[in-house]
Amino acid sequence: MAVSHNHANYQARLGYIRQLLSDHLGVSSETKITPIQYEPDFPFKYNNFIYRLSFPTDISGGLGDADEGDKLKLPGCVPIPTGTRECIIRLSNPDAQGVHQETRVQNEVAILTLASAALRHIKPTVVPRVFNWGGASREHLGWILEELMPGEPLTEAFSIMSLDQKKNILAQIAGLLKALQNYPLPESIKGWGGVMFDDSGAIVSASMTSVGAGPWPSLEDSFRGRLEVALTKADASTYLKGWHENGVRERIDAFIEHGLPAQISHLASKQDKAIIHADFTIDNLLYDPKTGRITALLDYDFSCILHPAYEFFHSFLGTGGQLTGWSGDQTPEEQEVAALRNAKLTGQFPSPLPAAVASDNGPAVDWELARMWEDELKKLDVKRPSTILGIDKVADVDELLDSILPWRLTNEDFLSMNQDEDQRKARRRMGERQLIGLLKHLGF
Repeated sequence: MAVSHNHANYQARLGYIRQLLSDHLGVSSETKITPIQYEPDFPFKYNNFIYRLSFPTDISGGLGDADEGDKLKLPGCVPIPTGTRECIIRLSNPDAQGVHQETRVQNEVAILTLASAALRHIKPTVVPRVFNWGGASREHLGWILEELMPGEPLTEAFSIMSLDQKKNILAQIAGLLKALQNYPLPESIKGWGGVMFDDSGAIVSASMTSVGAGPWPSLEDSFRGRLEVALTKADASTYLKGWHENGVRERIDAFIEHGLPAQISHLASKQDKAIIHADFTIDNLLYDPKTGRITALLDYDFSCILHPAYEFFHSFLGTGGQLTGWSGDQTPEEQEVAALRNAKLTGQFPSPLPAAVASDNGPAVDWELARMWEDELKKLDVKRPSTILGIDKVADVDELLDSILPWRLTNEDFLSMNQDEDQRKARRRMGERQLIGLLKHLGF
């Protein structure tokens, strides 16, 4: 049986970790290294390989430089607390698709630094402290040595919680989001996109990890830049062929030139920038089952500095909070999604709440959870779809971005597992219909 791409270098990664620990911490080979959330046969490439490190002794006196033997003073790092005998090391996967290697580690550490400051009022802290890190490249594994956070994964527990328990979790998430939104960014961050450290240790604008382009001088330019990158990838796709067939590409180009500025102009707060986690879901939260308290917000892989609206486009899946762009209004499922979208945009939920429309995957909409999320955001006056004037127009642009690169036709691992050419062609036709429908909705 062939070894999966994730597991092919398993032993080499363990050796790499032991070398890092020897070089930078001076610890012995007795350290226990345990993979976290790792399946050897998982068919998709992991973005990171995460390990729990258990040391035979306190490591708080470590962090020497492998070359000079001095204490490291990398930006974004804090001293290892006295008594530390466990921590986490994250290795970036150089083969991960859709992740810009050259700035990904610096971006994550810089955002962790900002998020730690934004959420410093929460005790104990919910943001992992960084002890050391090394940059990534196509040939070199980047790494972050960070604090082991307490708590258990929220993913499975949330689905079986009572409504009161879910409300408690949503209230805490709303508090975290408000603090991230309201944190005043350093003046050194000038643009929209990713971040990194300059030579003085200041956090400055950089390329966006999930795009490999940027930073951009405005929100409109960030969308234009990302649309251009998406079209370049579509041009290289055997199946998408740049969407040149049937005049679709001409319509996309026309929208970028004439429609994009108009869409962004509707956003009254288009100059706003904030810390964006971009994967703020229950999958990345730990909690204490005894108290119901959220104990950690993890995984800042795709984090960036963008408009607060962006968080609602790419986060809160599973908690009723994600806002999608226009996706049709013909089928019962599409009509239900459209009704939910309208409720989020207006802040007005129907009473009584509609019965969920059944689909092959179960109820498409959890109306009660979505209304509860809106209520908790409102209590704290969090910026949200119902208060961000023009967010619906920007959501449609983001929807266009996603539609240009359909996951099932662009993900290498999915394509390798699903090689039926007829299915691929059918998905291509479906993708074209969706694009045409969205472009028509946008007036192009």
